[in-house]
Amino acid sequence: MASSARFLTEEQRETMKLATQNVEVLSSSPKSPTSLLSEHHIKAPAGGKAATAGIAVRHVRRSHSGKLVRVKKDGAGGKGTWGKLLDTDGDSHIDRNDPNYDSGEEPYQLVGSTVCDPLDEYKKAVVSVIEEYYSNGDVELAASDLRELGSGKYLPYFVKRLVSMAMDRHDKEKEMASVLLSALYADVISSAQISQGFVMLLEAVDDLAVDILDAVDVLALFIARAVVDDILPPVFLTRAKKTVSETSKGYQAIQIAEKSYLSAPHHAELVERRWGGSTHITVEEMKKKIADLLREYVDSGDTSEACRCIRELGVSFFHHEVVKRALILGMEIQTAEPLILKLLKEASEEVLISSSQMAKGFSRLAESLEDLALDIPSAKSLFQSLVPRAISEGWLDESFLKSPAENGDVEDKDAKKLRRYKEEIVTIIHEYFLSDDIPELIQSLEDLGAPEFNPIFLKKLITLAMDRKNREKEMASVLLSALHIEIFSTEDIVNGFVMLLESAEDTALDILDASNELALFLARAVIDDVLAPLNLKEIGGKLSPNCSGSETVHMARSLVAARHAGERISRCWGGGTGWAVEDAKDKIVKLLEEYESGGVVSEACQCIRDLGMPFFNHEVVKKALVMAMEKKNDRILDLLQECFSEGLITINQMTKGFARIKDGLDDLALDIPNAKEKYDFYVERAKKQGWIVPTFGEGLPNPVAVS
Repeated sequence: MASSARFLTEEQRETMKLATQNVEVLSSSPKSPTSLLSEHHIKAPAGGKAATAGIAVRHVRRSHSGKLVRVKKDGAGGKGTWGKLLDTDGDSHIDRNDPNYDSGEEPYQLVGSTVCDPLDEYKKAVVSVIEEYYSNGDVELAASDLRELGSGKYLPYFVKRLVSMAMDRHDKEKEMASVLLSALYADVISSAQISQGFVMLLEAVDDLAVDILDAVDVLALFIARAVVDDILPPVFLTRAKKTVSETSKGYQAIQIAEKSYLSAPHHAELVERRWGGSTHITVEEMKKKIADLLREYVDSGDTSEACRCIRELGVSFFHHEVVKRALILGMEIQTAEPLILKLLKEASEEVLISSSQMAKGFSRLAESLEDLALDIPSAKSLFQSLVPRAISEGWLDESFLKSPAENGDVEDKDAKKLRRYKEEIVTIIHEYFLSDDIPELIQSLEDLGAPEFNPIFLKKLITLAMDRKNREKEMASVLLSALHIEIFSTEDIVNGFVMLLESAEDTALDILDASNELALFLARAVIDDVLAPLNLKEIGGKLSPNCSGSETVHMARSLVAARHAGERISRCWGGGTGWAVEDAKDKIVKLLEEYESGGVVSEACQCIRDLGMPFFNHEVVKKALVMAMEKKNDRILDLLQECFSEGLITINQMTKGFARIKDGLDDLALDIPNAKEKYDFYVERAKKQGWIVPTFGEGLPNPVAVS
């Protein structure tokens, strides 16, 4: 029957059914493997033409009416089909009342959100802090606001912003900016952060100059002012030059600061007053204000008025000075002691003077008791009676008593010996400043018989000199050279300087320019051959990397490395009253040359005597021996014989001179090939003549090692 050929066979029907089921299952995934269906092709039976003949099963779907229709590839389009996966009609919606409703199917919207940069937020915040400070001039409020902001790592940006905003304003704001930086220094902002802020300013000054015509000069003045205020070390200028291009305006600013402001005579005073000084009060002026208000209080007895005056000073970070001066005044005027204690107690109860400032004031007084006892003999006993009373009344913390050194409580034998030693050396140093008699001072130190305290003597000598005029500073440097030759070892001097630098921050409270002067003392010690340049590195290694003492050592190394450093540093105190070591060396060379060229022995001896530096006669010995080697003329040894016979050059000085030659033999051999043979010959002659001890050079340590 022909009509029967139009229908599918049972086998074909089963195949079609299976294919349809597979399509419905696999179409739920856009990545379904449809290759399973491609193997089954529907063929029309022989003799007839099926509607789907030759169509792949994967392109055939059954419509809702049950008919097979051809669809587009990938399952999209076609009448009666569902379209592609995820295709939706525009009218489709989710019914929240549907039992199968899933809130996760709700259409969602991406809401854009700006990501905030913490640095940008910080920059905006500090602008308002700075603006408010320029309006009210309240240093304490500005410091408090900065602390509340936190983000300590961004403080260099505050420095940059503060100065750059002031640069475009009047002198009043420039002065206020400098005052604020000084007040924030150490308590809120570290030295490294201030340095970093100024480096950022130097890098940005090219852009600032577009809007501020005199930006370079103003920035140079800010840098100079920071150096004068001791919030930037002088060595900053050298370091900063390496961070900016030599053709940049930042480099120009550094040069102007260095040459125009910091090199001028009386530069500190000129720089401080450049912007009128309308809000700036120097440390010395502040000390005077404190002393005046305390004396007025003793006269009037008005505690509330005195507290008001202390509050109006606006220097809470300097209240330890109020405590120290108040206690000293109470010791000087015994009748005023009850008033002084009443003031300190009330200031503590009102939290006008913090517990840390109170303790610091007591500590500073404890450290200076030895000096104070020279003017007030009962200072120590008075202080020891004040401490327990202050603690019992609650205005001094009990922790103050934990350190015997701070409350003057000396218990053991060694401490008593140290206390007596400190008292004695203060008197010895004062007498030296009056008499300029080095041999007498050396004899006094030897009589004390405490060489283990030599570093303490050095610390006290330089501390006392720093608080006096250039004459005493020069005398201290000359004395240091003599002590190194006579009784101090290099280790003593290194340890003494370490002690000085460790207490540099406290010293700076009383001596404004302490950091610069300590750097000069260090550099002068190197120039005078008291220390070797490597000793500066050794000293720096014993200090904390971030302390002000380390900055002082860096400053000293920069001074020593500068061109013509020897001449400039040897004259740093103006020559004083003693001979500078370099001057003495020049004079010794000249007198030896005159004698070698035909001079008279007696005249040469008189010239050595006129130098007035018996502690430095080992230099005469050294220079004479070197000259004898170079000139190949042993006649100059006759001069040494005469000096020894007259007692002008002692065995000790002779021995030190020969020891110095021995230490430098390797260097001498480069210029004088037979230096070793000549030296051995001179040593034998010296032993025969009795100039040096017979055991010299026989494995015994040299008396001193001088470069």
